[in-house]
Amino acid sequence: MLAPMIRHASLNIRRSIATEFVKFDWTDPLNLTSQLKEDEIIMRDAARSYCQSKLMPRIIEANRHETIDRDIFREFGEMGMLGVTIDGYGCAGASSVAYGLIAREVERVDSGYRSMMSVQSSLVMHPIYAYGTDAQKEKYLPDLASGAKIGCFGLTEPNHGSDPGSMETVARRGDGVFVLNGSKTWITNSPIADVFIVWAKTADDGKIRGFILEKGMAGLSAPAIKGKFSLRASVTGMIQMDDVEVPEENLLPHVAGLKGPFGCLNNARYGIAWGALGAAEFCLAQAREYALNRKQFNVPLARFQLIQKKFADANTEIAIGLQACLQVGRLKDEGMSAPEMVSIIKRNSCGKALDIARQMRDILGGNGISDEYHIIRHAMNLEAVNTYEGTHDVHALIIGRGITGIPAFGVDA
Repeated sequence: MLAPMIRHASLNIRRSIATEFVKFDWTDPLNLTSQLKEDEIIMRDAARSYCQSKLMPRIIEANRHETIDRDIFREFGEMGMLGVTIDGYGCAGASSVAYGLIAREVERVDSGYRSMMSVQSSLVMHPIYAYGTDAQKEKYLPDLASGAKIGCFGLTEPNHGSDPGSMETVARRGDGVFVLNGSKTWITNSPIADVFIVWAKTADDGKIRGFILEKGMAGLSAPAIKGKFSLRASVTGMIQMDDVEVPEENLLPHVAGLKGPFGCLNNARYGIAWGALGAAEFCLAQAREYALNRKQFNVPLARFQLIQKKFADANTEIAIGLQACLQVGRLKDEGMSAPEMVSIIKRNSCGKALDIARQMRDILGGNGISDEYHIIRHAMNLEAVNTYEGTHDVHALIIGRGITGIPAFGVDA
């Protein structure tokens, strides 16, 4: 009896669905909003309002002149946008999806601004929260959450980028201190940082450990890297350590080995996956507006099939990418995510966003290289975003190892 009833009900449902369609919304092609919780929507909308009203008016001049406004960190703090997923210490204790949505809104304006936020949240606050002592959490997290203090994360070295396990920075035990020597490079926020999370090999056992350094420590310097053509609205520099004495209580005690920095990077990479798609969304919207208003051959550019195909490709990739980010975020909060999942979405979002930015810039023709339209700035930014925190190819190797069980990161001697 049940089978005929189920078939009849199913047929009625199919008939009903076939005649009931909603109007397509190109700004939310697969209705992502319907999959979000109420608090996530509130946080997304608040972040969007702040980013469009406060960050967007600053970005052209900031990018042109490489000017950094420290007040942005305090504004992030006032909005509750720093350390979003952390419970307590002045943080929101929100979901990973909420964090991703915020990253998306910030990067819709600029990848440099999102880098500032995600370094503070995922690479500085997270390791203190996950690997630090209660005393360290109480000392550092409230000021980092409010934006009163700025943090940076030192892993990459001049000779070791994709191979951090070969780092040369060393920490030697002294009388109640660790003495650090070495250098880090391509460090977001370092020239303006108050707090430095530095990863070094301890000389006695060769294990990688994290240390909290503070601005003003003797032998510590952080010169800026000039001449960047990407991420110009955020400051990037080095961390140079010459016999820097770090108190033993500044060691992050609850982690050793590469799982420490990689645990931080996986959080940041997750946010980048959302953020890069925000940049792509802006590029699509800007190119669409331009193509609807710009006339050639007596018709709007948007009338041409080639233009519409580029829009369709971009809209499709963004929509699918956001669904992947949402799924990984939900799994992350349920304790069911794997690092390979993060590599999939970081690699996909960054690669696709970079391609979309290039395609959308092309639609604007010569105007596309003017920062008045912003797309060229996003394209230049995404070149760096596609590279940092794991290059496109290195993430392919992480996924490949997950598929085959065979690591292919180096060549055996």
